Amino acid sequence: MSNPAVAMLMLGILVFTIMIGFPVAFTMMALGVGFGFYAYFQAGQEFFDNRVFFLLTQNTFTVLNNDALVSIPLFLLMGYLVERANILDNLFKSLQLALRAIPASLAVATLATCALFATATGIVGAVVTLMGMLAFPQMIKAGYDTRLAAGVVCAGGCLGILIPPSIMLIVYGAMASISVVKLYAAAMVPGFLLAGMYIIYVLGVGIFKPHLAPPLPKEQRQASTVEVVALLAKSFIPLALLILSVLGAIIFGIATPTEAAAVGAFGAAVLAAAYRSLTWKGVRESMYLTARTSAMVCWLFVGSATFASVFAYLGGKQVVQDFVIGMDLSPITFMLLAQAIIFVLGWPLEWTEIIIIFVPIFLPMLPHFGIDPMVFGVLVAVNLQTAFLSPPMAMAAYYLKGVSPPSVLMTQIFSGCMPFVYIVLITMAMMYVFPQMTLWLPSVLYGS
Repeated sequence: MSNPAVAMLMLGILVFTIMIGFPVAFTMMALGVGFGFYAYFQAGQEFFDNRVFFLLTQNTFTVLNNDALVSIPLFLLMGYLVERANILDNLFKSLQLALRAIPASLAVATLATCALFATATGIVGAVVTLMGMLAFPQMIKAGYDTRLAAGVVCAGGCLGILIPPSIMLIVYGAMASISVVKLYAAAMVPGFLLAGMYIIYVLGVGIFKPHLAPPLPKEQRQASTVEVVALLAKSFIPLALLILSVLGAIIFGIATPTEAAAVGAFGAAVLAAAYRSLTWKGVRESMYLTARTSAMVCWLFVGSATFASVFAYLGGKQVVQDFVIGMDLSPITFMLLAQAIIFVLGWPLEWTEIIIIFVPIFLPMLPHFGIDPMVFGVLVAVNLQTAFLSPPMAMAAYYLKGVSPPSVLMTQIFSGCMPFVYIVLITMAMMYVFPQMTLWLPSVLYGS
């Protein structure tokens, strides 16, 4: 069997083992070391003199010494501390009262709360679960259609993977060797455009189909301007200031992502203390979850680097590139193919696995098709919204189902998510047709 054939066998085994549920990071390391031992084998050498072991240790040191990844645990710690600050209830209530005069005010307040909270945490499961316990029952009680209420919570909760400070963009930046600062600037317009289109959709439902999103009862709308301002000052403004200061410091070059993340984590702790929620139990849980998630990302990087090195050494990378380029695709056809593959992979796989394992296959081909890697990365981030929303493996739907009343059916949640999936696809089409949506802000802030 030729080396390229061995490489394709290696890739096939990886896909199969991932699909049946093996731990991805250690599966990649095992395959990398196993096939690498074959690739680098020399007759007469000692077992541990095989170069694959040097490759593994070198990759481990390189990943753990990567400055770009230092910000990940700090942003995660910031998110977990904010999540445990118990401000979501007051935040939702204040936005609900502030927006009480507009159609579908509960749904709009839910999306606004999700966008702000998702920006602070970036943790999809936490935001969907918390809003599923807080906003979803209130919308159902107010007479909202179950499908619409479910779709609003699921779609809003997924925005954290796209809107900075997104952990996914940090990982993509490390994989593609792109400045995280520029990626954050590139994701700003598409991220808030997507959130805005969600809000426009629910406003349209409230205007043209008010029976699906009825206005708040009169007794729930009675609040003076002073009360609304006081609630906003207590819940919305402190969190918004924390997020804006962190993002502003990064985007305007005042601090690196790592420095801003450290300040953000400290600010989240201060915010939790101000709300009297900074308990030893909460800090311990936050530290544990931060360490667990950071370790998962780092070991995925180690496994991916080892697997990719051996795969390329055996000639597999060249086989894939030659096959795709030999299809004589146009840039738009290549982009559609790449995004369709990522869309399908989003059903069984987490975003970390897609970004670290499969996106690097497409990255070397981008120059051939004249596609900016920054545009491609933000498109992938938008595309991965659908991975959490589209059946049969829509994780956001399962998070919501876990905290919903038994009367809410999974089919209703799936049905409610679908309009938001269509909105995501429309946003992706707009981004491809008008790439300056992505490139404008980085070019203004940092030049070409």
